[in-house]
Amino acid sequence: MNEPCSRLAGVAVHLPETTMTTAELEDAVEARSPGVRIPRGVLERASGVRRRHIAAPHELPSDLAVAASREVLDDAGVRPAELDLIIYAGVLGDTVEPATAHVVAAGLGAACPVFDVRNACNGFANAIDIADALIARGGHRRVLITCGELLSAGIPWRIRSTEEFFAAGPHYTFSDAGAALLMEAGPAAGDGPAGGVLATRFSAESAAWALAALPVTGLSSDPDGAPLGIGRFDYDSLRFAAAFNDLDLEVLHKPLVEAGLRWDDFAAVCVHQAALPYLRAFCDRAGIPHDRTVVTIAEHGNVATASLPLQLAEAVRGGRVRRGDLVALVGLGSGIGAGIVIARW
Repeated sequence: MNEPCSRLAGVAVHLPETTMTTAELEDAVEARSPGVRIPRGVLERASGVRRRHIAAPHELPSDLAVAASREVLDDAGVRPAELDLIIYAGVLGDTVEPATAHVVAAGLGAACPVFDVRNACNGFANAIDIADALIARGGHRRVLITCGELLSAGIPWRIRSTEEFFAAGPHYTFSDAGAALLMEAGPAAGDGPAGGVLATRFSAESAAWALAALPVTGLSSDPDGAPLGIGRFDYDSLRFAAAFNDLDLEVLHKPLVEAGLRWDDFAAVCVHQAALPYLRAFCDRAGIPHDRTVVTIAEHGNVATASLPLQLAEAVRGGRVRRGDLVALVGLGSGIGAGIVIARW
């Protein structure tokens, strides 16, 4: 008997209604930063971000995840009680302990096992890999993967100089979103519409971990030390970009070769998006045709782990990806790491 295949049963995204253009953000930062003049237009030209989403003040990452999860479950006609596992894969969560997946499960009214997977912006792709393996083993029929990114909490609204504004540039691309993907057991993967996850592959160059880090502060046994907290996102943009430029892309190409596929065979190639110029440069280096990508960063900003499911959801909703089509999810994340999920929708 063939092992079951993890079918991608549905995808959904929750985007907060409140949005802020980059021009409006520049005005807001300048208004809160006495004596600082913000050059207009530079941020949008450098990042490609025109607009980002801002969650309501009372919303937490789990709220965004629950909203997206309810949508994907409703669309699939699946009740929370029918889930076998929930994996929360966001960069940010409500808590360090317990797993934010517990908060999501409580919000949905689910009573299944849960856990978190956290690996920067690669977390969602890693969670797909894990869910695929668990379903193939035969112990799970329905796995919900979800995330909620409240990145606007990291936007520096008050700065002391124009230089500080430029140094914090990546923070101003941050946006809020929730996303969810439902995976179900199905027939063994094949050439027909029943096919699911066909291949996954990941790599890491962990010597570069400190180039983009959000530290936990106060980790010391000193009784007079600082209390536990979350520090500021520390980002060395030039060295970080250089590390990715040196990344061996065999991790992407080898699964394609092994499957006898080319980038042109895919209806959509979803690539993690932190800045539009880098997306284009990366695709050129990887040989990914620009017309296969799904550009979301311009209107939705950098939504971290929600980036890949957001792109897939937009491609499905717009009719670009239909049942039976091939899709690729290309993950890129701090650490640094890269990976690919090849699937038939």
